[in-house]
Amino acid sequence: MVKMPYYVSEGVVMQNFTVQFFEQDDGSCPVEEFLDSLDNKMAAKVYGMIELLEEYGNELRMPYSEQLEDGIFELRIKFGGNITRILYFFFVGKNIILTNGFVKKTQKTPPDEIAKAKRYRKIYLTRQEKKP
Repeated sequence: MVKMPYYVSEGVVMQNFTVQFFEQDDGSCPVEEFLDSLDNKMAAKVYGMIELLEEYGNELRMPYSEQLEDGIFELRIKFGGNITRILYFFFVGKNIILTNGFVKKTQKTPPDEIAKAKRYRKIYLTRQEKKP
């Protein structure tokens, strides 16, 4: 499926955001590995939410998205009794970088998942600085 980089909202043409999956130095992709671990129905729901994020970007709000701390956001997905979260951050030029995901089992987002997202963001930003 070819995705158009623009959509029309109330007669105004707006540019979509670009969603990317963070890759580690060894080529592994934490979000992709997480998505592959989900059952088909939950994975389909998550991919649908990623499309919403791509369309609405920083305009996506609760109950779909929430800012956690220090520029890290969570995409909030609920299907049946299961709750899944995908952490992400925004980067220059309408880019959204998905860092990691987890199945939520506690009331609060686990601090180690937020720390992981921050660590991945730091790696990503360092790589971007090195680009010519």
